[in-house]
Amino acid sequence: MTINAGRVVRWPHRVGVVPTMADGYRHRRITTELEQATAGGGAAALTRVLSGLGGVGKTQLAAAHAHHVWSRQRVDLLVWVTAATRQGVVAAYAQGAYGVLDTADEEGEQAATRFLAWLATTDRRWLIVLDDLRAPADLTGLWPPATPTGTVLVTTRRRDAALAGGERRLLDVDVFTPGEATAYLRHKLPHEPVDQLHQLAADLGHLPLALAQATAYLTDRGLDCAAYRARLADRQRALAHLLPEPEALPDEHRATVAATWWLSITAADLLHPRGLARPLLELAAMLDPNGTPVGLFTTSAITDYLSGLDRGGNAEPVDREAVADALRNLHRLSLVTHGASRLQVHALVQRATRDQLTPGQLDTAARVVAAALLELWPDPERDDPAGSQVLRANTAALYEHPRQALLDLHCHAVLFRAGRSLGDTGQPAAAVAYFTDLHTDCLRVLGPDHPDTLTVLHNVAQWRGEAGDPAGAVEVFTRVLTEQLRVLGPDHPDTLTTRNNLAYSQGRAGDPAGAVEAFIQVLADRLRVMGPDHPDTLSTRNNLAYWRGAAGDPAGAVESLRQVLADRSRVLGPDHRHTLSTSSNLAYWRGAAGDPAGAVESLQQVLADYLRVLGPDHPHTLTTRRNLAYWRSEAGDRAGAVEATEHVLADQLRVLGPGHPDTLVSRRNLARWRDNDEG
Repeated sequence: MTINAGRVVRWPHRVGVVPTMADGYRHRRITTELEQATAGGGAAALTRVLSGLGGVGKTQLAAAHAHHVWSRQRVDLLVWVTAATRQGVVAAYAQGAYGVLDTADEEGEQAATRFLAWLATTDRRWLIVLDDLRAPADLTGLWPPATPTGTVLVTTRRRDAALAGGERRLLDVDVFTPGEATAYLRHKLPHEPVDQLHQLAADLGHLPLALAQATAYLTDRGLDCAAYRARLADRQRALAHLLPEPEALPDEHRATVAATWWLSITAADLLHPRGLARPLLELAAMLDPNGTPVGLFTTSAITDYLSGLDRGGNAEPVDREAVADALRNLHRLSLVTHGASRLQVHALVQRATRDQLTPGQLDTAARVVAAALLELWPDPERDDPAGSQVLRANTAALYEHPRQALLDLHCHAVLFRAGRSLGDTGQPAAAVAYFTDLHTDCLRVLGPDHPDTLTVLHNVAQWRGEAGDPAGAVEVFTRVLTEQLRVLGPDHPDTLTTRNNLAYSQGRAGDPAGAVEAFIQVLADRLRVMGPDHPDTLSTRNNLAYWRGAAGDPAGAVESLRQVLADRSRVLGPDHRHTLSTSSNLAYWRGAAGDPAGAVESLQQVLADYLRVLGPDHPHTLTTRRNLAYWRSEAGDRAGAVEATEHVLADQLRVLGPGHPDTLVSRRNLARWRDNDEG
């Protein structure tokens, strides 16, 4: 002990109240690093800054570390500081000075300065914990010194650059791992089935605070996991109604999960550019918690929306730079994770944010985000399966929340785009399932005679054909056509499109002559209604030429397709996917008309264009490679055709899967050539 101004200072000495440990506290991987920080001194004596979303357990980690070093007498002085304000830090330092120095007559700032000076020179081992730092500026002039005998631990929701570098090391604290979350729940709910505990942990995003409060809630109400999960899945229930009342919180929690983030949201919204962080978080709350493309938030759909908001007199323009800064503000407050190309928001943060919005605000946010997704979606869709999947996942998440908002008066275009994306990226069976489900919703919300309901059913038929069921496609197209003639009339563009696609499916189903006859009639009506240069008219001319070839007139098909190609190049441009499709059709019928070498030459150019425009893994590119191999065989290069088809088959299996119709065609070609070689 030490004699200090007539008082005895007993060592070890503690200032402040260290929080008690939560029931069921779990040892986590980051704990080991914190323990090493006080083990050696020197280089290990860095300031550790534990940063993360509110509720991930930063204070508990710091408290566990403080209890650990105190109980093992690894420090002579432990100071626990509630660092939410500068005044709180100064007061704690002054109390520390009073405990170890003669500062009874000194003001708080003066006593704090003396205390920091003592820390810098003492050979006593010490640990300072600054819990819940809310503004880095509050520690200006108050950071504890870096010494071989001292350790500093900070907990904060901030990720500012001022908290990292030099003698400070920023450590991101994440949610529990699935194993940690399940272990915690097994301790709290020992009689529940393990599979239910796994699922509850996932439902709550493995967030420690949510797990603790959810177990308290279901215990207080006598619920089992399954019953609580059913309540949690009900999107009509606010998150605040699925957690304990403020007076019933467990483990000395200071706020419910539903309330714990609002201080951070307010702080982010006050940073420059003011008033943008909150509405951006509200939009992000509508999307997939696993990740949203950052570029979505700088689309004109979102910047225009933000520009029209009342931001409390802030008239600064909302441009891409302002949005980028506001997203970084959310990241600085740990409300989102802002990566190079993705933005992630914890699912419970999203839910708590949505709970604050009125139904009208939710509907508006849904439509704004839907327009942004549509704006961001590439057309044509290149061979980027991961990027396409992210856009579809975000569309699905958006559709699930305010489900009827995207079916209000009509079916939003982004829903059609998401389904078409499945088909365009080589998943026609998934597209059929998607549009079948969407048709059920349209029947319920819009009714059977709504044009969009009929268009969705049209998509069911289209992708059934692409999935290898042309007879089924004919059946559904016939149903759609009957209803469209009744509801829309014979000259409506949708009716004419259905007639066009029905004729195409007839040809695929084995009736090329019937397809030709039907296309002749559709072409006459499209010329009359739309004119010769309308893209739909050109599509019908392309299809008519193709099925003429299939009906036995390949030379006529070649002549017609050359004319269509010239017109499509003029109207749509040479790189449009429809223009490239006509080029591919022309090459095919050139070969069928007796010029396989010419087909090979043409398809080589088509393949080069597809590789440039759509990429190597796009289904159209793969089909062109397969067709090129076929005509190489017909031109006399059987060995080269087999080798090329083996390569394309490997890529089709990887990209499209073994059951895709295009994959099956490649298999049949290989089998036929190998059988002929063996014979």
